[in-house]
Amino acid sequence: IVRLVCRQTTSSALKGAIQLGIGYTVGNLSSKPERDVLMQDFYVVESIFFPSEGSNLTPAHHYPDFRFKTYAPVAFRYFRELFGIRPDDYLYSLCNEPLIELSNPGASGSIFYLTRDDEFILKTVMHKEAEFLQKLLPGYYMNLNQNPRTLLPKFFGLYCVQSGGKNIRIVVMNNVLPRIVRMHLKFDLKGSTCKRRASKKEREKSKPTFKDLDFMQDVQDGLLLDVDTYNALVKTLQRDCLVLESFKIMDYSLLLGVHNLDQAEREQQMEGSQSSSDEKRPAAQRALYSTAMESIQGGAACGGSIDTEDTMGGIPAVSGKGERLLLFIGIIDILQSYRLIKKLEHTWKALVHDGDTVSVHRPNFYADRFFRFMSSTVFRKSSCE
Repeated sequence: IVRLVCRQTTSSALKGAIQLGIGYTVGNLSSKPERDVLMQDFYVVESIFFPSEGSNLTPAHHYPDFRFKTYAPVAFRYFRELFGIRPDDYLYSLCNEPLIELSNPGASGSIFYLTRDDEFILKTVMHKEAEFLQKLLPGYYMNLNQNPRTLLPKFFGLYCVQSGGKNIRIVVMNNVLPRIVRMHLKFDLKGSTCKRRASKKEREKSKPTFKDLDFMQDVQDGLLLDVDTYNALVKTLQRDCLVLESFKIMDYSLLLGVHNLDQAEREQQMEGSQSSSDEKRPAAQRALYSTAMESIQGGAACGGSIDTEDTMGGIPAVSGKGERLLLFIGIIDILQSYRLIKKLEHTWKALVHDGDTVSVHRPNFYADRFFRFMSSTVFRKSSCE
């Protein structure tokens, strides 16, 4: 559905409409006094029409006429503040420079855009997912308010562009994998083994995303963390799994990017000095708790081998071969409500496969299996030398 819609709405027109719409709605919101979020704020939808010739409220533009809807603007303003994102920074990130379209990392058919400063990801979502996010918001953010250190996705805005009889819904989220850091390995992990291997087509990509069976085969020793970091990560994962289970959410994944510091040094020596000028030092991410290291509680006690200045927000780890790594992680794809979508899928899949290994399972089983896989197979304790 999304592919069809988006083929008809050219990407540049969609990007332009998103930037005009967000620019208007955030600017408009800044003039309203700040106040506590009330329950009804979660259900407000504001709508503004952008004719191409302009109006007394909106500027003229080169795109087809469109209507821009903003969901729960006051509530999302509060969430952005919770993560230290000022309106000016949000506008600057999203509207100041053209958005970068990413080649689709998942099988969802969604379009992904990234802001130039690496801060935010924009993703097109289906109607059902947008609806589910609206229902989720009050409870989800009660949890984030109590515990901003989380690996759960942070949603900063939900919008809809209506043009030519089509609705395209967009969610703005934190970006887990900074573009400026070369990811030597990338995984999408669920803790399931049924059909969880990267396809031949995926493997042929320059930066493939591997899956659970690939991890078990290629990273047999797991990723070794010092004890404090391991405990902090496991504690965060455990709490996040409980939150997801309480909302009957499942089929989510852990997105894991691995930057190999030793390999990067070798690559730099081979490529000569030109690579150091190409790969600018990344600007620190502005949003609070937005880096992988900030997302887990506490900090590494004995990460002596890696200077914190050079971790770029990643979590220091070591491979089984003793290579120094930086891990970038976040939980993704949580907008699938088990009750709505998944019951049918599990019933027929279980007839074909052993029911325990199918990745679409009842939420408590799913959370438990996900947590066990991450805390024993993927991440492991190393002894601090």
